[in-house]
Amino acid sequence: MGPLVLNTRPDTDSADLLAALDERGFRHLSAPMLNIAFPAPVQPLDMTVYQAVIFTSANGVRAFVKLTDDRSLPAYCVGDATARTCRAFGFGDVHSANGDIHDLAALIRKMVDPRRGSLFHPAARKTAGDLGQMLLADSYQIDRQTVYEARESSTLPQHVLEALRNHHIDAILFFSPRTAETFVKLVRSYKLERDLSKTSAICLSPAVQSKISDLTWHRTRVASQPTQEYLLSELGSLS
Repeated sequence: MGPLVLNTRPDTDSADLLAALDERGFRHLSAPMLNIAFPAPVQPLDMTVYQAVIFTSANGVRAFVKLTDDRSLPAYCVGDATARTCRAFGFGDVHSANGDIHDLAALIRKMVDPRRGSLFHPAARKTAGDLGQMLLADSYQIDRQTVYEARESSTLPQHVLEALRNHHIDAILFFSPRTAETFVKLVRSYKLERDLSKTSAICLSPAVQSKISDLTWHRTRVASQPTQEYLLSELGSLS
């Protein structure tokens, strides 16, 4: 049997990841640290006032398509998974930064003229960074609207809890600082601090790693680039 990996991503973001783990021969459990909620739209969006749409997550895309049928504007995406979600929902002009929010800001500076109009950013209530502030000095106008909410989980599934206590989980995958923070809260709530010494933490970025650094791990690894592909490559030492 292959190593056992714990997925902490929201269910809405997990299908591609779990398929990739299956393909690589890893067993897996899931304990979503965040649950995604899409509020009912109050009124349709008027996209004629924007020159482009910015997506910092695939869930932003899923929320956006509930608000409007308009797919005509260019879409600038933080990474390839978000870009794939855009294309799946019918966007034709899609650009991926293939990285993190800083890479996305650089892509926008390179490809978008701020004089041509504002950009619409459908986002969660809480985000890992403020894209509008990053681009403010370059005269970009970012209209960020909260279109979904990522709610922290307050419990661990019983089978995951037992696997952690019995030291059966070889690695845990962390894709965002908030996911990592939520996991740490649950570890302390369940008094699992001593049950991770045989488990590796695989993190998407140094910012994610910093949130779990107070716990005692077998080892921690950080993806050399902030993408799912590079994160999964760090699992190679387990197989």
